[in-house]
Amino acid sequence: MKVKLVHSENFPQLRKLRKAFRISDRGEICIAVGGDGAFVSAAKEFDGPILPIRSNKPGSSGYYADLSLDEIDFLIKSLKSNDYVVERLENKIEIVCRGRRHYAVNEISLRNMHQEVNFKIYDVNGGTRSEIYPYVMGGDGIIISGATGSTAYNKSAGGPIILSPNVFCLTFLNVDGPYNNPIIVDANRKIEVEVVKYTGILDSDGKKIATIRPGERFDVMLSKKELRIVRFPGRKESTARKLERIIRSRMVKDL
Repeated sequence: MKVKLVHSENFPQLRKLRKAFRISDRGEICIAVGGDGAFVSAAKEFDGPILPIRSNKPGSSGYYADLSLDEIDFLIKSLKSNDYVVERLENKIEIVCRGRRHYAVNEISLRNMHQEVNFKIYDVNGGTRSEIYPYVMGGDGIIISGATGSTAYNKSAGGPIILSPNVFCLTFLNVDGPYNNPIIVDANRKIEVEVVKYTGILDSDGKKIATIRPGERFDVMLSKKELRIVRFPGRKESTARKLERIIRSRMVKDL
């Protein structure tokens, strides 16, 4: 079997992977070793199924990973015997800005550059464009994420954890207004964000895409690119178990 390998560090267990498989950028699957950052990097580089493996270091959460590096022998044996399944998590997020397309795994965000950024948000359904929120929002910006990214920046900003696919969560960053709670919208529609005043930075998974000036807009929608993950029968972690690991990892980091 040929596999693509993405890792955040040169873990000793990687030697076993390199010995067991042919490492290639055109692998059948991509093994992403480390934390969630490794998973996101793999998903941006590779359109095929991804097998996330979390680090066994204290404080490493690896929300997407069902297995850790401590289970590397089981992982190799299962892959070699084809004892695994591929599941679709959801589709990647597509951003269209100034005619160019970009893709995100966790989220896109509009954040203020030097001071607050003022913006409006719209729902575009076919040829109909309607306001999602009736006022101009002013503050640090907005995060737009799906279920996959809801446990990342969105959660840190006070947004909800989403368990259902095909929805977008709009989480506002320190904005002023009569209503600033997160908003859930149907991801089968297109979201349009218009900067009204001041200048903002448009990011995809924490990486800058563009500087957005007053009067400029960008669109957010579900792409046709699927985000698929490799799982092993009987080893899929529950949401509660994943959240327990995240909480424990934060407790370790705070010591």
